Amino acid sequence: MAALAFALGSSLLWGIADYLGGLKSRSFAVPVVLALMYLASLLAMAVFVLARGEGPPGSESVVAALCAGLVGIAALAAFYQALAIGTMSIVAPIASTGVALPVVVGIAGGEHPGLMRSIGIAAAIGGVVLASREQDGGVLDRRQQRQSILLALVAGLGFGSYFVGAELASRGDVAWSLLLSRVSAVPVICAIALLVLRRGGRLPRGRTLLAIAGIGLLDLGANAAYNHATTLGDLSVVSVASSLYPVTTVILAALLLGERVRGVQRGGIALALAGVLLIAAGR
Repeated sequence: MAALAFALGSSLLWGIADYLGGLKSRSFAVPVVLALMYLASLLAMAVFVLARGEGPPGSESVVAALCAGLVGIAALAAFYQALAIGTMSIVAPIASTGVALPVVVGIAGGEHPGLMRSIGIAAAIGGVVLASREQDGGVLDRRQQRQSILLALVAGLGFGSYFVGAELASRGDVAWSLLLSRVSAVPVICAIALLVLRRGGRLPRGRTLLAIAGIGLLDLGANAAYNHATTLGDLSVVSVASSLYPVTTVILAALLLGERVRGVQRGGIALALAGVLLIAAGR
């Protein structure tokens, strides 16, 4: 139950971070927003790890953490860009199904979720897909559609790969896995952000800058909860519970922005929550 609680906590924090980060990305370039988020989380983790005074884990965990950071930032950038140019009803379901990868890896590694939990996993994944669906706001040209679908596929593969890599890295040490994942990601996203700024992109200042840094800390908290959850429970269960973040984002958009939650989305939320209950009750 503790693993499920931490996984659901990570899902909640990721959903809030995605909602707030999505709002900021409407005003500022995605690489700039991501760079500031990751710089804030890198600083926080560096202070924490140095204050704790424990050395890094073994080489396997270090490599896994570095790789997880690279695929994680690539996935997030691809996802944000896909949402910017594509249709949410196509992009979000494709990207969210990336959770199937850690489920397959977990079961292939010898995990046995049982019948009830297996049904719960399937229901939760299906619920996330349905909850992520939005009404098509317009007709896109075929080139944009192809680009958004390709980016969504990249994002889904990246998210699934991050879940697997973060689990491997956390076997050594959760704090170091979080720090190292940002050590590898920050130079890449900052380099891209600098190119965007040189080409006329705007840099957030004042309260907006602090707000984006705060979003980065929310994202860090989500990652910390997920990484810790993987040390307590099965990857196949934890990854699915952590992937419920689109439900949070949809609910926040409905409550705070007045966006309409259609029947299919309400059904998806109910199905996802039913899946969580089955996972919690199963063995």
